[in-house]
Amino acid sequence: MIFFLAVVGILGVSASGPIMAATMAPALTIALWRNVFGALVLGTPVLLKSPRFLASLTRMEIKYTAIAATALALHFACFVTSVKLTSVAAATALVCLQAAWIALFQWLRGSKPARPVLLGLGTALLGVVVITGFDMGVSREALVGDLLAVVGGVLAAIYTLAGSKARKTLSTGVYTSLCYGLCSLILLVMCLIFRQPLLNFPPEAWWGIVGVTVAAQLFGHTIFNYLLATISPLVVSMMILVEIPGAALLAGFFLGQQLPPGTYAGLALILAGLAVVVLRQGRSGLKK
Repeated sequence: MIFFLAVVGILGVSASGPIMAATMAPALTIALWRNVFGALVLGTPVLLKSPRFLASLTRMEIKYTAIAATALALHFACFVTSVKLTSVAAATALVCLQAAWIALFQWLRGSKPARPVLLGLGTALLGVVVITGFDMGVSREALVGDLLAVVGGVLAAIYTLAGSKARKTLSTGVYTSLCYGLCSLILLVMCLIFRQPLLNFPPEAWWGIVGVTVAAQLFGHTIFNYLLATISPLVVSMMILVEIPGAALLAGFFLGQQLPPGTYAGLALILAGLAVVVLRQGRSGLKK
């Protein structure tokens, strides 16, 4: 069952980048509506079943859910913008560095990584340098997209770590509806600050928003949030790594995005490096 859910979740998040890149709507608006729709779909059954569930939340649950929602909102703002500035493949690979950031955060908290983990982190970092180096030659816009994707990866790591804390006591339905709801409010404020249109775009854009909501929000993020209750954040991050080749193939097939050979080399370095990081930590953990 876990394997089946992981496959569905990976397919969902892999479709995220290509769909958002093709959707003719502002990045913040896409991020807003995918969370609004996700919160409505998942929150309605929770409200019908437990209308007073908010009153039973503990301070710790509220704290970690709020941290996760804030990180998720900023992650979406960065990632959705990045796929519109650089290639879907590069943006996806760079944002998937969340596995490396999780390892680094654990290191900062006092856990010393084993030598293979450091080697994997170095390999992934080399892949980042390769991708950004090639994109620097393509355009300044592509480089900005790369940098936004890297920041999006940091925020995704914070979202995953905070979510794993909240999911220890909260059900998938309660956590995801709360997280997506708070995330929607933050994104709404951001849309208003930056004066982004909320409704005025073509019907085709709405189909894109619905598509990314179903594929990535409901079948992608929600499944991984469910798995966080029984699987460590690093193992979940390892599963998400398959999104890198998946998004690259989908973008190439549906959007016709052809990348320089050097960019593919960078993607391979990131994927290999992150695989070493997660597999090593999943097998032996971190040395104290």
